[in-house]
Amino acid sequence: MLWSTSQFKGVDILLTSPWPKYVGNFGNSSGEVDTKKCGSALISSLATGLKPRYHFAALEKTYYERLPYRNHIILQERAQHATRFIALANVGNPEKKKYLYAFSIVPMKLMDVAELVKQPPDVTENPYRKSVKEASIGEQIPAPEEDSACQFFFDLNEKQGRKRSSTGRDSKSSPHPKQPRKLPQPPGPCWFCLASPEVEKHLVVSIGTHCYLALAKGGLSDDHVLILPIGHYQSVVELSAEVVEEVEQYKATLRRFFKSQGKRCILFERNYKSHHLQLQVIPLPLSRCATDDIKDAFITQAQEQQIELLEIPEHSDIKQIAQPGAAYFYVELDTGEKLFHRIKKNFPLQFGREVLASEAILNIPDKSDWRQCQISKEEEETLARRFRKDFEPFDFTLDD
Repeated sequence: MLWSTSQFKGVDILLTSPWPKYVGNFGNSSGEVDTKKCGSALISSLATGLKPRYHFAALEKTYYERLPYRNHIILQERAQHATRFIALANVGNPEKKKYLYAFSIVPMKLMDVAELVKQPPDVTENPYRKSVKEASIGEQIPAPEEDSACQFFFDLNEKQGRKRSSTGRDSKSSPHPKQPRKLPQPPGPCWFCLASPEVEKHLVVSIGTHCYLALAKGGLSDDHVLILPIGHYQSVVELSAEVVEEVEQYKATLRRFFKSQGKRCILFERNYKSHHLQLQVIPLPLSRCATDDIKDAFITQAQEQQIELLEIPEHSDIKQIAQPGAAYFYVELDTGEKLFHRIKKNFPLQFGREVLASEAILNIPDKSDWRQCQISKEEEETLARRFRKDFEPFDFTLDD
């Protein structure tokens, strides 16, 4: 799919066997493949010239999705579309790494130029440019950015009072700690980027390497929490593999924690009219209702509001169903069952809360809107301290 004019050139999809050289050095890292050793400079040159919107490679037999990168120099060149590099594992691999990638794409020749060149919020510089390579070799990272990127890595244990490095370990454990990789930044103020001054840090109860846990403001219960990425990602679909791994670790840990308290937890995400991923985790007493009751409540209320809420396979990946930028609502039950709705037009912002607050589940309909459930900062601090203390035996971020 090639579109060419005197002002613009590019392809929709590029398929290569080898990885391009240096592709993993910026944005996020593959964690398994050293592209300086195995990557092909020829493929890098090819990708630079063709400027594909999607570039797929598979020779290294591992799944990796890089942050999108721009194909122009800001303020020096005409704006062009971004490129997404995706590597897929081999089919039927024993580690069950992702080897399929489902997406829909409108050919660029049918798109409005303004829409085509619109940049994703987490776009990075082009990894193949010579200046970027030199910067990576010289580790030219300005000190102020370094400080802002790691200012929130602190130990929540009041007794110790020690700062934590970006690896999630005590800074005393190594005389030469690794410098934190620059995180995706928001285009403006964000209430959920942990380095942002807008974040209400007194609600934070656990901090990992890529994600953190915070009490929900105006929560449905005192232990209603959010799993949030430290960097600026809009949805689960846009998360890098390493961030997804820690999200899953938090989910599994919270399930064990709430189970020890006689509760099951329901998770949902609304990627609609939101700028930073908020994965809602709401615990429900086991004695209150069965999982089937919760599932029926979601489906029934969805039908009443003409929302098509579909059940999807338990082991399916949301990235295979929704492409980056697509609006959706997603529910995960404690049994692993998943419900998904692709948002096309309007969607009730409080739908997830309304279902769980309904008479059929928690029977607190007056709490369906978080703004009606706000408490004082002092009360929030008390709840956060209590949750930290209770969660501490389960918190994997505190492990040595």
